[in-house]
Amino acid sequence: MKLLLVEDEPKLASFIKKGFENEGYEIEVAFDGRMGQSLLRQNHYELIILDVNLPYVNGFELCRQIRADDPLVPVLLLTALDSLDDKVTGFEAGTDDYLVKPFEFKELLLRVRVLLKRTTEAAGVKRILRIADLELNLESKVVTRGGQRIDLTTKEYALLEYLLLNRGKVISRVDIAEKVWELNFDTNTNVIDVYVSYLRKKLDKGYDTKLIHTVVGMGYVMREG
Repeated sequence: MKLLLVEDEPKLASFIKKGFENEGYEIEVAFDGRMGQSLLRQNHYELIILDVNLPYVNGFELCRQIRADDPLVPVLLLTALDSLDDKVTGFEAGTDDYLVKPFEFKELLLRVRVLLKRTTEAAGVKRILRIADLELNLESKVVTRGGQRIDLTTKEYALLEYLLLNRGKVISRVDIAEKVWELNFDTNTNVIDVYVSYLRKKLDKGYDTKLIHTVVGMGYVMREG
């Protein structure tokens, strides 16, 4: 379960990060709004925690941007601003919950768990990632295109899932190596390119609409056309 925390107070950010890691969550931290935007472009998160008073891009604006890109991902605003007007602004920006500082970590953890459970239940029993006529069922691990089943190896499946979770985003070879292979990227290896080639042959060959695209000098992106 991967979370994003955008918080400009280092001590508080470290406290929250350690707390969630102790509970078994994976959590990344951004210390200002721009860094938060950058991480959001590169990764998929199951839940996002935002401070409001952030440098460069404040939490309200960042929340609006997140909502424009993804109407379903849970967002929790964490802030010292406790007036009714501030809360109204937060909910109008699209947040799902609003927790005022100072707070007990147990309450933050409880709220996060409730939001994640609500999102999972809303997604239904069958969780499916789709693009064009390609479907990946996260429950059964079955991949189909145009209704035809496609058999993938374990690594091919993991690579496809990561690309689909980040559809529309350019993913670097370094990111793929770290997230799919869980290793530091060796610039002398072409293993990423080889597996992308395998996927292309299985997913795109024979179809007019190509889904896996190379962005020269940057990496790969999954999108229609």
